[in-house]
Amino acid sequence: QVQLVESGGGLVQPGGSLRLACAASGRIFRMNDMGWYRQAPGKERELVASITSGGLTNYADSVKGRSTISRDNAKNTVYLQMNSLKPEDTAVYYCRVEVQTYSRYLEVWGQGTLVTVSS
Repeated sequence: QVQLVESGGGLVQPGGSLRLACAASGRIFRMNDMGWYRQAPGKERELVASITSGGLTNYADSVKGRSTISRDNAKNTVYLQMNSLKPEDTAVYYCRVEVQTYSRYLEVWGQGTLVTVSS
């Protein structure tokens, strides 16, 4: 099957930056849409940013102008660069990818990586 490994979370001060990465591995024929979601304590999971296979991007209003999503198709990896971080960005960040294997289509979620913005 397909596995996702996320990295890059941690503790950062307000105004700081982080870069999250999510690498997919397995029997992958093609990676389609890829995205990052987040879930803060007591809140529902929400979309942060997404990127299509053609490179079209979409951002939540709350992160627009502060974040950049990108992908490296050769490495089956999606990145999220977050700048000017705010305490309200504190959440568990999940990677989601749509994968075409050699036999079927899969929607795969990562295990989540915690981002804490605090002084």
